Amino acid sequence: MPSTILARRIPLQALAIAPLLTAALLVGPGGSPPAPTASMPGGPAASAAHPASRQAVAVAARPAAYVTPASIAIPRGLKAVKLAAAQKGKPYRWGGAGPRSFDCSGLVYYVYRTKLHVNLPRTANAQRRQTIRIAKSSVRPGDLIFFMSGGWAYHVGIYAGHGKIWHSPRPGQRVQLSRIWTSHWRAGRVR
Repeated sequence: MPSTILARRIPLQALAIAPLLTAALLVGPGGSPPAPTASMPGGPAASAAHPASRQAVAVAARPAAYVTPASIAIPRGLKAVKLAAAQKGKPYRWGGAGPRSFDCSGLVYYVYRTKLHVNLPRTANAQRRQTIRIAKSSVRPGDLIFFMSGGWAYHVGIYAGHGKIWHSPRPGQRVQLSRIWTSHWRAGRVR
C-alpha cells in the first residue's frame, strides 16, 4: 500500500453530534416530531392508557421585536430637562440667551429654540402665551412653569419633576435646580 493515509469509516453514533443530527432529521424543517414508538418512553402502550397524551400541542409563535437606538425615542420634555441641567452653574445675565449666560426666559429659549428647534418666543410672558395651559396636576418634566403676578408671567423655569424646576433665578445667581417656592404659578406645555 502507498504511504497515503487511508480514510477510516467512523460510525455516525460515535460522533458527538450524532444526537443533534438525528433530532434534526426526525423533526425536519418546521415539522413536528414523529409519533412515539414502542421503543420510546410514552410509546403506544402509554398513549393507550392516556388518550390525551397523543394530542398535538400547538404553540403560537410571536413576531420578534427588535430594539434599535432609533426606536428608543427620548420624549422631548426629558431632552429639555437634560439640556437645562447641562447649563447648571452658568451665570445669570439680563437678556442672556446662552450659551455662556442666561436670564430665566433665555434659558428656556436656548433649550427649546436653539437646541430642540421648537418655535418659541424670547420673553417669559410671550412664552406663556405660546404654550398650551395645563392643570398643575398634569405637569410633566419639560413643561414650563410660569410664575405669575397680576396675570403676567414674571419668571419661567423648566419643570424637572418632583416639584422642582431648572431656572436662572436673578442677578448674582447661577442656573440651578430649585423647589417651586410659591403656589402662584401656571404650567404650560410646549407645542
